[in-house]
Amino acid sequence: MRPERVRGEGRFALFLLLPAAIVVFGVVLYPVVRTLLMSFYDVDSAMPGSYPFAGLGNYAKAFQDPSFYPVLGHTAYFTIVSTVAELVLGMGVALLLNAPLRFKWLWRSLVVLPWALPTIVNGALWRWIDNGQYGVLNQLLGTEIQWLGSPFLALNMVIVADVWKNTSIVAFFLLAGLQTIPAEIREAAVMDGASTWRTFWSVVVPLLKPSIAVVLVLRTIEAFKVFDIVYVMTGGGPASGTQTVAFYTYLQAFSNQLFGYGSALAYLIVIAVGALAMFYLRLLRQNQMAGV
Repeated sequence: MRPERVRGEGRFALFLLLPAAIVVFGVVLYPVVRTLLMSFYDVDSAMPGSYPFAGLGNYAKAFQDPSFYPVLGHTAYFTIVSTVAELVLGMGVALLLNAPLRFKWLWRSLVVLPWALPTIVNGALWRWIDNGQYGVLNQLLGTEIQWLGSPFLALNMVIVADVWKNTSIVAFFLLAGLQTIPAEIREAAVMDGASTWRTFWSVVVPLLKPSIAVVLVLRTIEAFKVFDIVYVMTGGGPASGTQTVAFYTYLQAFSNQLFGYGSALAYLIVIAVGALAMFYLRLLRQNQMAGV
């Protein structure tokens, strides 16, 4: 092929990619850079204008804000409890789906349904289920509990809704890992006298560590920046008891119109999520190097 033709095809390929590049720049890159720049200014209005330079003042304000620490606590609690619950329940579901069951395709289709629901729909569904007057949960239990009426209980009910939706995707990640483990390895462990629990803990779990690491990274990131299900189920209430960092960022930026402060909070979320991801990946790499 002649060089002129190669260059011509290269230019034509770039021309075809140009619309997608423009969309990515306009929808992703420009807002990211704009938000970063805004976090260094005292922007307190959506109207264009000249705003004073704040430096790291907006970032320092977050740690001086007495309302920020309870929100950070809610986020940490939500992240830890929901991620652990989804990992444990997802492992159980994955083991069941990996077992020799009849109509396995049917069970896998049913398991994926909660994850297929949009988060907004899931939140609205659980808000009706948890309603203290006509909710089906009180009907089933024969109680009159206001599930969304107290801060701590409401936060736990949001976690239940999140776990119900996302356990299935965790199960499928782990199921994919289980199916890469040769059956001969487990059979050899059983022949050596290992119990079912010992085989699972000493053989299956170490081989599943890459899959578990992926699940932990993805679910920790998603849980730490949770917003939509909180917005739909509780609106951050009662008494700000279900506000997360992402929800608090939304309130500061769009309700209070403190766009500079809200941008700084958004980048604090990015830093925290990046640090968590690096921690998980570093831990996984150390385990692999140690042969664990």
